[in-house]
Amino acid sequence: MKRISVLGSTGAIGVQALDVARAHGIKVEALTANSNVSLLAEQVKEFSPRLVCIFNESKAEQLYRLIGNSAEIATGMDGLCKAAELDSAELVLNGVVGTVGLKPTLASINAGKDVALANKEALVAGGDIVTGAAKRKGVNLYPVDSEHSAIFQCLRGSKREDLRKILLTASGGPFFGKTRSQLENVTVEQALAHPTWKMGKKITVDSATLMNKGLEFIEAMRLFGVSADEIEIVIHRESVIHSAVEFRDGAVIAQLGVPDMRIPIQYALTCPDRLESPTKPLSLADYGTLSFYKPDFEAFDCIKTALKAASLGGTAPAVVSGADEVAVGLFISGKIKFLQIGELVKGALENIGSKELRSPEDVYDAVAEASEYVRKTYENGLK
Repeated sequence: MKRISVLGSTGAIGVQALDVARAHGIKVEALTANSNVSLLAEQVKEFSPRLVCIFNESKAEQLYRLIGNSAEIATGMDGLCKAAELDSAELVLNGVVGTVGLKPTLASINAGKDVALANKEALVAGGDIVTGAAKRKGVNLYPVDSEHSAIFQCLRGSKREDLRKILLTASGGPFFGKTRSQLENVTVEQALAHPTWKMGKKITVDSATLMNKGLEFIEAMRLFGVSADEIEIVIHRESVIHSAVEFRDGAVIAQLGVPDMRIPIQYALTCPDRLESPTKPLSLADYGTLSFYKPDFEAFDCIKTALKAASLGGTAPAVVSGADEVAVGLFISGKIKFLQIGELVKGALENIGSKELRSPEDVYDAVAEASEYVRKTYENGLK
């Protein structure tokens, strides 16, 4: 059984990853959190890691009062990267949210660790920098997103030249079927009411705007080495088919399961082995009917902007990812309306454009520029 580090252990993905670790006796070597000291302390007491990182440095003293000397305490980005490259861990599950996940992803890869990657922004923004580093170091990138895990499983044992198309499924979020005018005044609470998945706030809002699917589209291009023309997005409301692949002979292979993130998380942690899971079995008869639709690119313009960034390449995906991160934060805090998320992201891409992607610094610069664009546009008053 692999020894693991869990980055973002108090978030939705991290908590479910620890469910898997608990069920199978997986040794946890490091835990990290942004600022949730109380939950992190409980996790430290249960899993006895060697290292624990609280990203918010102001919380370090509080954490020490709760756990004492039971684990080494680190803080900030240095601490996050230290957890990512810890010598005793064989695999790192990266469940942090946002482009902050790029540095620890590269730290894990450069330390020769396999990475179970739930932090999609690292691949979206980092692109060939991440996949190229993984290839040079000979490490595996195991996808944790249910869609990419499905594609990964469907492709195992197949020849790349036989692949014709990836069918990337999307739930459609809580606003499926709504027109753009109907989305004008939706609330944060409505956007966070996802019909099938339990996720963190940022990714749940991204699912509501369909930006999440746009980011996953770019992520699929990176992970599986395909062009934009080789991916089709399909709205699938029941979230039972997590994605599928079509081969050149016309055969389509899909991965199905109940919508429970512990299934793809467990496979990423134990691949290629399949162990018993605490999730309930899938009953197709109980579902009765599975439905499929084309995305509405006009009502949900975030996905259109993400696909444009995919076609531009370079730093464009980093711009879109960085702008979305700040815009979603503004929406969740009640400062902008739902549709203004898409307007801000589109504006960032149009005003900043794309540059050549040569190093991680190019990514950080693009994200910073996009973030600043969104903040200034908000402060100056949205049109």
